[in-house]
Amino acid sequence: MSDRAERDATTELSPELAERPRLKKGPNAFRTISEVADELHIPQHVLRFWETKFTQVKPLKRGGGRRYYRPDDIQLLRRISDLLYNQGYTIKGVQRLLREGGGKLSDNIPPPTAEERAEAEAEMAEVEQEMLIPGLDLPPTPPPAPVRPAPRQKADAEVERLRAVLRETLQELEWLRTRLP
Repeated sequence: MSDRAERDATTELSPELAERPRLKKGPNAFRTISEVADELHIPQHVLRFWETKFTQVKPLKRGGGRRYYRPDDIQLLRRISDLLYNQGYTIKGVQRLLREGGGKLSDNIPPPTAEERAEAEAEMAEVEQEMLIPGLDLPPTPPPAPVRPAPRQKADAEVERLRAVLRETLQELEWLRTRLP
């Protein structure tokens, strides 16, 4: 449920509750997968995938499989993200660094070797090739840049911008559907 929908629902039930400011979580509070995904700008399914590849990432799981990440988990995920997306390491390379570091990633890891970079680029090319739609000569659309939270006064403009992006995406998907056999 969006913040606006939540506020509207709360206002209907109790106007006094709606006027109270929302409490922020403390720095040591556990976070849900959606909170971590938003904070790190990584899709939830990628976080779940990383749990299978990096045994050091072990969120607490409650009833129904709901995940709660500790601050240390979030810090490790942030470091893994940096190594994979910014520094050019492969998953195997980060796994090796974790083994060598006794399950921890130091802050002064050297850049990957030329061979590791080439492997990472090959992995990315393979993923991009898998994303191609058979029968179409169009390359896959790159993923959108992460959306950073906008300040309150810019929230409405940001919502309208996102709606326009979604409308445009929907039009592209409808066009692609017409091209399918």
